[in-house]
Amino acid sequence: MRTPPPQARTLRGLLSALIATLASFAAVAALVAAAPPAQADTTICEPFGTATVQGRYVVQNNRWGSSATQCVTATDSGFRVAQADGSVPTNGAPKSYPSVFNGCHYTTCSPGTSLPARLNTVSSAPSSISYGFVGDAVYNASYDIWLDPTPRTDGVNQTEIMIWFNRVGPIQPIGSPVGTATVGGRTWEVWSGGNGSNDVLSFVAPSAISSWSFDVMDFVRATVARGLAGNDWYLTSVQAGFEPWQNGAGLAVNSFSSTVQTGTGPGPDPGPGEAACEVSYGTNVWQNGFTADVTVTNTGTAPVDGWRLAFTLPSGQRITNAWNASVTPSSGTVTATGVAHNARIAPGGSLSFGFQGAHGGTFAEPDGFRLNDAACTTA
Repeated sequence: MRTPPPQARTLRGLLSALIATLASFAAVAALVAAAPPAQADTTICEPFGTATVQGRYVVQNNRWGSSATQCVTATDSGFRVAQADGSVPTNGAPKSYPSVFNGCHYTTCSPGTSLPARLNTVSSAPSSISYGFVGDAVYNASYDIWLDPTPRTDGVNQTEIMIWFNRVGPIQPIGSPVGTATVGGRTWEVWSGGNGSNDVLSFVAPSAISSWSFDVMDFVRATVARGLAGNDWYLTSVQAGFEPWQNGAGLAVNSFSSTVQTGTGPGPDPGPGEAACEVSYGTNVWQNGFTADVTVTNTGTAPVDGWRLAFTLPSGQRITNAWNASVTPSSGTVTATGVAHNARIAPGGSLSFGFQGAHGGTFAEPDGFRLNDAACTTA
């Protein structure tokens, strides 16, 4: 074999090094392009502004008791209070309740929630929380659990359960102490009273709890046992956050989770491959707009109470108004829930609701429906 001259060998070596370097740059660029973009934190300063986190919960600023500025920053897993100006007297109501929730609160429902749910259909409602506390504020760290005789998705519920994980400063729950109770394996000081709009039952920890995993239904059952709710009532939302009276910047919910496991009520469950519901989805479509008429039939042998129909609107579709049901959010994976007059579907019975929407591009219909987490057939 002929050996190339030194100059050729040097040039070939430089070319090889250059090609290797370019290949490394290309590999790095490919990795960067393939990596999913980081989700930017969202700061909310509007008094009742909201943001979605984890794709399934709603963070709310919820500043209602003060005109001073409050801002919360929604993170990937929870939120932190970025600014909390002002103060209110500690012998009255707090200035706000920045929080994160699963369920429905004042017409805002978290994506894909199974709430409202009738209590006697809920087998468990596991939740977990990790709090970040501060020392230069007066506040409580608390859960709010809302119950109502109807599956309402707006306005004030009749009974509010509060779980105080921590309290700092000269503050106390609504009402007066009525003893102690053991719930979820912990001992709590119990307070009972009302705020003029709803009943309030508060469970106060004797010392700070910074994180805990528990079943919300333990507190719900304790409330039913005290006569402040009935088993035929509805769980409408599970919320976790803070009630600040003075300051509050730096308080954080580092992580939050909430799920609600429901059954189908009395009677046999559907067998494998069987559906207990059928959905008819009729549309009237025009340029950039449409209406949908939805009929849900209960093909099972037990009534469906507090029904929730979940489905995903195709990309580009947005609901502008609805009738005979509450449908939230307005796009993506939405959930239709019954209103007071049609909250139950009898065995073999059906109900109808509808909505109007806007669309862009080619119109398409949802490809599947789930009634109270059970898949339905389509007519």
